[in-house]
Formats: sequence, structure tokens, C-alpha cells
Amino acid sequence: MHMAQAKQTKTKKKKRTAPKARRQLPGVGILLWLRWWAWRTAAAVFLLVVGLVVLFAVINPPTNAYMFSEGRRLGGVQQTWVPMDKIAPVMARSAVAAEDANFCQHWGFDVEAIRKAIDAGANRGASTISQQTVKNVYLWHGRLWIRKAAEVMITPVVEAIWSKRRVLEIYLNIAEFDEGVFGVEAAAQHYFSVSASDLSATQAARLAAILPSPKKRSASNPSSFVRKRSAQIRSGAATIRADGRTDCFES
Repeated sequence: MHMAQAKQTKTKKKKRTAPKARRQLPGVGILLWLRWWAWRTAAAVFLLVVGLVVLFAVINPPTNAYMFSEGRRLGGVQQTWVPMDKIAPVMARSAVAAEDANFCQHWGFDVEAIRKAIDAGANRGASTISQQTVKNVYLWHGRLWIRKAAEVMITPVVEAIWSKRRVLEIYLNIAEFDEGVFGVEAAAQHYFSVSASDLSATQAARLAAILPSPKKRSASNPSSFVRKRSAQIRSGAATIRADGRTDCFES
């Protein structure tokens, strides 16, 4: 009998020392649910971006947000897609010399150019050809921080999947050269009545010179500024060819 009482006492002690189940606060479950959906959404967006980048590595982008809006406003735009081997090599070199001389030496971001732009209190010159291509293909024009953040996230993906030659090919085919004129083939026809493959060094330099402000500058009727800028670009194109900074996109 004493043994039975001892067992009951031990059992009671165990029951007394058993930890009580913690009650979960209502807000904790909601936070866990929101976190789960946030991760799931982020993963889905990332996979979508990677899918689109892979797609356009082999398929030419049919249009973009800005081109579409301009087409609606103007009743259509001029654009004829041409492969890289149908674009005069001097045009590719001129665009790189004008917009991103270190194009072959960075992975989407020119840290030195960004630092210089910040020190100068300006943003001109900090955006690489890769960043501009990402903006033109996948995003929209504007200075909203969310667009810039998306550009920063997508650019490394593009650099990892596309070749430099592909980046430059797409850039030259969707850049705006005048109101409603997109791509180097349409620009060559529009300004000089030649194909992109027949552009001279001077013509290529002038097209590159108007890229920052295509609606305010003319390649066929250049201002003194455009003439001066074109001469600098022509010299820069020769320089980057000589020092090997065109190796990543010239076959």
C-alpha cells in the first residue's frame, strides 16, 4: 500500500512539473503568414525576371513600355531590328565610347563613374549601357526610386545571362534617336538614308552624340555642340579599340 501511494505521489509530481502549453498570440500567426507570402512572392518575381532575361537572350524584345506609349501618342514608331553583324562596328564602338567606355570591364555597374558623378553632384554618366538596356527593355522611364531599385536588381541578372555583345545589340536596337525613331537601323535611314551597316565613322559618332537628348539634337543637322561632341566620340572610339576595351563585343 505504501508503494502504491508513493507511485501516486510521483505521478502527481510529474503532472505538476509538466510545462504548460504556450498560447500563441493572434498577431504572431498573422506575421508568420505575411512573411511566408512575402518570401513566396519574392521568389515568384525573381523566377519571372530570370525567365524573361533568359527569353530575351535568344528572342528579340518586340517592344517596351516607352516605345509602346510613344507609338500610341504618335500613331506609330519607326524601328527595324538588325543583328549585331549588320551594324557597322564603328557604330558599336561609338556608342560605347559615348555612353560607357568601361563597358567591357564591369559587371553592370561602373563604380568609378558612380563615385565621380556623386562627387560632382550629378547623375549623368553614372548609368551604364547595361543599366540603360535593362530600363528600356523591362522597366519604364522616370526617376522613381522603385524603378531604380528594380534596375539595380535586374542588371546583374542580365549581365550573368547575356553576353556583352547581346547587351549592346539590344541597346542599339531599342535606343531612341529622334521622336518616334528607335534603333540604329531606323536612325541611319532617318538621318543619312543609309543602312546601319554602311554608317561612316562620322555618322556613327553623330548618332552616338545625340543619344542623351535625341529630341533636342540632330545628327543630320548638328549644332556646334554636337559637332564637337562627335569629334570627341570618334577619337574615343578609336582609343577603346586600340587599348582592347572593345574585345567583349567585337568578334
